[in-house]
Amino acid sequence: MIESVDQLGRVHRFAEMPKRIVSLVPSITELLVDLGLHQNLVGCTKFCVHPNDLKADTAIIGGTKNVKRLAVEALSPDLIIASKEENVKEQVEALQERCPVWVSDVVDLKSGAEMNMLLGELFGAQAIAKEINAANARSLAEHTVTNRGTALYFIWKDPFMSVGGDTYISNVMQAVGYNNLCQNEQRYPSLEVEKIRALKPAHILLSSEPFPFKEQHIAELKAICINTDVRLVDGEFFSWYGSRMGKL
Repeated sequence: MIESVDQLGRVHRFAEMPKRIVSLVPSITELLVDLGLHQNLVGCTKFCVHPNDLKADTAIIGGTKNVKRLAVEALSPDLIIASKEENVKEQVEALQERCPVWVSDVVDLKSGAEMNMLLGELFGAQAIAKEINAANARSLAEHTVTNRGTALYFIWKDPFMSVGGDTYISNVMQAVGYNNLCQNEQRYPSLEVEKIRALKPAHILLSSEPFPFKEQHIAELKAICINTDVRLVDGEFFSWYGSRMGKL
């Protein structure tokens, strides 16, 4: 008997290691492949872009917010892996009526490393999970500069949306040396132009996802905050937990 406790504290028991897995989370999909489970992944979302050859032999079951329940059930999975943050609660609850759903709850670097180890233990890949966590830690250290200054991190435009202190992104920001000006906010606050200007950030970080900020948006923000360093950043480094950070 294999027993695993997910990050919501729910106990899952399996007679043997799950052999048919559906992942509803892009970063976890990549993690599972890196744990040696590519052949066990029978379904993933359209946003699961790593590794780039994944979709050649893995069924697409919709997006993270619009999972096609019947498509998932048709794959007869032994296990579905979901995220408290990224997936829709009602959709997850409907799926778990037919199949065990292991739910992650990653809010910072610590819980991200914990998730890697929990899944590594479930699939008998503890040593690989430890190596992944070590690679992530090395990459984080390489990107860290002490006291970079104040910053706003934007994930969306019209309206501009930033990240609060209770998010994984904010924790990564703080870890690499930025002082998040929305640290006292929750989740993903919207900011009016007047508010952005009043905050006088030393840096504005424009994420590559989910909104695809481009070079033209730098000039737009520079017009709002003349003395601010405005730059594009890799959203995968800041928001993808699992094994992605260790590759960047």
